[in-house]
Amino acid sequence: MTHTGTVPRSLNLVGGEWRASNDDGWMEVRDPADHRSVVGEVPAMGAHDVAEVYDAAVDGAARWAATSPIARGRTLLRAAQLLRERAEPIAAELTREMGKTLAEARGEVGKSADFFEYCGGLARASQGEQLADERPGVRAWTIREPLGVVLAICPWNDPLLTPARKVAPALIAGNAVILKPASYTPLVSLHLARALADAGLPSGVLSTVTGRAAAVSGPLLEHEALRAVSFTGSNEVGAQISHALAGRRAKILSELGGKNAAIVLEDAELERAADTIATAAFAQAGQRCTAISRVVVERAVADSLIALLTERAGALVLGPGLAPDTTMGPLVSPEQQRSVSSFIERAISGGVDAVAGGRTPQSDHLAHGCFVEPTVLREVTAEMEVWREEIFGPVLAVLAVADLDEAINVVNDSPYGLSASIFTTRLNAAMRFADEAEVGQVAINLPTSGWDVHMPFGGYKQSGSGLKEQGTDGVAFYTRTKTVALAT
Repeated sequence: MTHTGTVPRSLNLVGGEWRASNDDGWMEVRDPADHRSVVGEVPAMGAHDVAEVYDAAVDGAARWAATSPIARGRTLLRAAQLLRERAEPIAAELTREMGKTLAEARGEVGKSADFFEYCGGLARASQGEQLADERPGVRAWTIREPLGVVLAICPWNDPLLTPARKVAPALIAGNAVILKPASYTPLVSLHLARALADAGLPSGVLSTVTGRAAAVSGPLLEHEALRAVSFTGSNEVGAQISHALAGRRAKILSELGGKNAAIVLEDAELERAADTIATAAFAQAGQRCTAISRVVVERAVADSLIALLTERAGALVLGPGLAPDTTMGPLVSPEQQRSVSSFIERAISGGVDAVAGGRTPQSDHLAHGCFVEPTVLREVTAEMEVWREEIFGPVLAVLAVADLDEAINVVNDSPYGLSASIFTTRLNAAMRFADEAEVGQVAINLPTSGWDVHMPFGGYKQSGSGLKEQGTDGVAFYTRTKTVALAT
C-alpha cells in the first residue's frame, strides 16, 4: 500500500509483484457510511494489464500444477493463519469499504480463513480412485488434474468470503487464479492476495485485477488461456458471461440471485422464529444472496408474527459499521440505496402497508450515508414486484396463507431457488418441506444463511448454474478427470 496525499493507494499482485496499472489510472473507493469520504484508491487496469496478468498466470499454472498437493496445502494453511493474525485491520478495511458492522466483518474474516484451512486439509485426501477392470492383469484408476488458468469474478457484498470460497478450492486443485473483485469493494481482496503471497504462493499463481468492467471484462473473458470462470453476482451479468463463453473450452460456475422464503407454521415457536428471521433479513443490511426476504405465515399467527418482526426491526440501530453501538450498517452505494428505496416506494404506492421502516433516514449523522431503514411490509400479494424480484436490501415482505400446502406452493412459485426455511415443531411438516422445496438449501428452524465451508452450496432454477461451491463438490469444479489403465 502506498499513500498519495491523505488517500492510501493499494496495488495489484501481478506475477509476484505489486503494481499499478500501465497507464497509472486509479479508481476511488468510498465509504458507504459517508459517501463524501474516499477510503482508498486502486489501479484502474486495462487490456494491456490483463494480457500481462494472463502471461504470468500461464507460467504460474504450470509451476503450481507440478507442486505436490501437500505443499499446496501447507501454503493455504499458512495463509489461513495470516488472515487470522491480521483479522482486525482486515475487518476494519472491510467495514470501511462495504459498510457492514465490524462484528459482521470479523465473522467474515474468520470464515474466509476457514476456507483455506478446509482446502489446505484436503491436500491429504484422495486425489482419485481405483476402478475395477474386467481384463485380467489390468489395473485402472482416475487422476484429478487442474484445469490451468481460472477466473474468479466476485461481488461486493462479501468481498473477502466469496473470493476465499473460490480461490481456496481452485488453488488446492492446482490452478492459477485471476481474481477480479467488485469495483465497490476491491481493497479487502488485496489483503487476501497479500496473505497468500506472504504464505509463499509462487509468482503468477494468484493475480488480482481491479478496474472498470467496460475496460477489463472483455480482455478477461476472451483470453485463450482461460479454462474456467466462477462468478457470483446478478443474473444479468451471469447471462452475459455465459454468452461470452458459449462454444469456448471454458467451464462456468455461477451463483446468481435469490428470493429466499421462510415458512412459519401455526405451531412454531414464534419468538424464536421472529428472532431468526429478523437477523437473516436485516444482517448486513439485507445484502446477502441467502437473506430471508419473504415470509409465508399461517394466517392464524400472522398478526402476532408481524408484530414481533416489527418490534425487532425497530430495535435495530443504524450507523457506521465501525461505531460500537451500530447493529445495521448502510447499503454499499448510493445506487444500491436508490434501487432499494424505489422498490419500497413502488410497493407502498401499490397498497402495501409498511409496518416498520420504509424510509431513508434524514438525521444528520446518517444523511450522507447509504442508509435505508429496516422495513417490514404486509398486505403483500404473490403477484407483486416486491414479492417476486430480488431487492438485495433490508426489506421483508410478509404473506399470510391458509396452510402448509399453500405455503409450499407459494415458496416454489418463484424463478429463484437458492434457499428456504421452515419454522415448525412438527417433524412431518419439516421433512415434507425438505422434500418438496425447490431450492438448493433447506433450513429447519434456522436462517437461510450460515452454510459451513464443507457443505455444498448453490441454488436451483435462476439462482445459478446448478453446480455447487464449497465442500468437495467445490473443488471438483476446478479439476478434470483422467482415467488410467495399466497392464501388469
